[in-house]
Amino acid sequence: MSDELDPLVDAIASRVRARLGRSLPTVPLRDQPCDEDPANCSGCGHCVVRRPHAAHAAADAGAVRLGAGPDTGAVDETLAGMIDHTLLKADATSDDIRKLCDEARKFHFASVCVNSGNVARAKALLAGSGVMVCAVVGFPLGAMASSAKGYEAREAVRAGADEIDMVLNVGALKSRDYATVLDDIRKVVEGARPAKVKVILETGMLTDEEKAIAVSLAKAAGAHFVKTSTGFGPGGATVEDIAMMRRLVGAELGVKASGGVRTHDDAEKMRAAGASRIGASASVAIVTRKSAEPTDGKSAKRAY
Repeated sequence: MSDELDPLVDAIASRVRARLGRSLPTVPLRDQPCDEDPANCSGCGHCVVRRPHAAHAAADAGAVRLGAGPDTGAVDETLAGMIDHTLLKADATSDDIRKLCDEARKFHFASVCVNSGNVARAKALLAGSGVMVCAVVGFPLGAMASSAKGYEAREAVRAGADEIDMVLNVGALKSRDYATVLDDIRKVVEGARPAKVKVILETGMLTDEEKAIAVSLAKAAGAHFVKTSTGFGPGGATVEDIAMMRRLVGAELGVKASGGVRTHDDAEKMRAAGASRIGASASVAIVTRKSAEPTDGKSAKRAY
């Protein structure tokens, strides 16, 4: 047996000596993008940082644990994959959209959330990143004609949107015109296919009874998420609203906390209450646990 193993040991030793004799790269392996064919992987053990989107895909497919080699370095924070990195200001420039997408690519956020006119630009900037593009529809008032909302959703999806965040018709809800609210959501769901639809309730305007009815109508209309706020109305996400929304939808729908989520602690509280997605403009501050940038004297809700 020893005679059979000796040639193998010698061959391995020779390869090790050859590798050790090479000059070390100036950039550590973990910081280099991976261009290896997965079928011929050398097994460096750094997939979670060199192929982060493959790691996310494995997790989405059901993996509960991922392996990594020594000296892997820092990996994405858990919260990053839950965050819709958001920029909905009317004066957002092309440079602002580029910065938003660069940050989303760097931190591997779930998506960027933009106005529908910025979808095509964001889609191009995020090509190959694995980061989705989310578009708002009927934003921020929700009082547009249902056919207009459906059209806007369809055009956003044609431009590349993977998800749609629509604003509920709050006036119709408060008028107890539930048929109109239901039809309004359905038109967006139909127009958005195959993209998923989140329904923004604008919880700061609603009573608890109205919130419960709105959630039920969103479920009946085929929406995929319910969401707290636009960030442009009164109030924002609260732990109590997230917990109530999660109780009402169970495991069937996603729950998105948005409006006033500014810190890592805010986001963790929302997740603990049942949020499966978080909408924020302070996304980088959340995942790096740093203070959010000042909002030029504007309220936090306007920063969203």
